[in-house]
Amino acid sequence: MSIWTRIADALAALAKGEGLSAAFDRLWAQPAAPERSVAFTIAVIALGAKMAKADGAVTRDEVAAFRRVFMIPPGEEAHAATVFNLARQDVAGFDAWATKIARMFGPGDPVLNDVIEGLFHVAVADGGYHPAEDGFLSEVARIFGISDAAFRGIRARHVEGEDPDPFSVLGIEPTASVDEARRAWRTAVRDSHPDRLTARGLPTEAIKLAEARLIAVNRAWDEISGKKPALAG
Repeated sequence: MSIWTRIADALAALAKGEGLSAAFDRLWAQPAAPERSVAFTIAVIALGAKMAKADGAVTRDEVAAFRRVFMIPPGEEAHAATVFNLARQDVAGFDAWATKIARMFGPGDPVLNDVIEGLFHVAVADGGYHPAEDGFLSEVARIFGISDAAFRGIRARHVEGEDPDPFSVLGIEPTASVDEARRAWRTAVRDSHPDRLTARGLPTEAIKLAEARLIAVNRAWDEISGKKPALAG
């Protein structure tokens, strides 16, 4: 049974009056991996729906970007759309859904970075970046335990006109030492490697985002180290 078939079953329960948040809680409470996968998928779609609505309007470009980066298979758009539309009407705010996702993983888990990267991709898909979207994403990052410096780095990679400060790109403060920068760079390279992301099952669009992140972190390290072999070794 595919995850989307299970989501269809969950939607059948919703049709009987169960709320979206309640459906998530019921699925996540079950120890079986498939049910927890369904819960995670529902939570990500719900958070994406809240993201798309943050600036007051949901555009086709945003919906298309969400389908690409969060891998909605052909033929399953109707199920995803149902969850998406229910989430926009759900009484739970975006912070509640972000908290649900954060509780699934430990602090610093790469999955949380994958989710925030995907949400940025949706936010800028319509060609702009609204202050309301920035407020939304900064609060999600806070809930996810992503540092201010790391958040600024993610924003610099996605938002046109942002200053790609090399320290922010690596998720560290400007006062960090070269050794700290080197460690952050190596961690970022490891976490952004396409083979590693493919092994985690990320879709092609998300891997492309990671490849762009890899270019950015290498450029940031070059700038911080001054391209000196003694420092970069």
